Amino acid sequence: MGSTGDNDDGRPAGVRDRDAEGRARNARPRDGLGRPLPYGAPGVERQPEGVVRTPRETVVEAQALLDAGKPFHAHEVFEDAWKSGPEAERALWRGLAQLAVGLTHAARGNVTGGARLLRRGAGALEEWARGAGQWRPHGIDVAGLADWARGLAGTVEGAHPVVDAREAAPRLR
Repeated sequence: MGSTGDNDDGRPAGVRDRDAEGRARNARPRDGLGRPLPYGAPGVERQPEGVVRTPRETVVEAQALLDAGKPFHAHEVFEDAWKSGPEAERALWRGLAQLAVGLTHAARGNVTGGARLLRRGAGALEEWARGAGQWRPHGIDVAGLADWARGLAGTVEGAHPVVDAREAAPRLR
């Protein structure tokens, strides 16, 4: 803390970032993998939260973010779908969000977290598909994604603990 009573980042001491509704929310800029950057640094624009999209819009937007090497941001799109979509599909979108977070951790070099979330997401997708009797909901290739996730989990646990998020991005359809 500086002598003026400010935090090291220039904000007044004790002041927390807040969103428009007054809830605590970290306003630090983020990089493409969602890691916080110092205040004032240029960052990647964050995904707006709470956006209601059609399943097709969700898949298209998330795929574009994955292709751009931004799995953290794709996870936020999937999270919106799981929170706003029909109850019967929430586990599908949550599983997809877990895959995106797993890829995020793998790209950050977090071997344990990346592999664990990739496998958890794969299992969640397969469990949802079996229960729903749908292996291609909204054109999403559930079986192919589960295979991709398990393969990537093995890769990060093996000789390549850090992956390039853009190069490792899955095809959702």
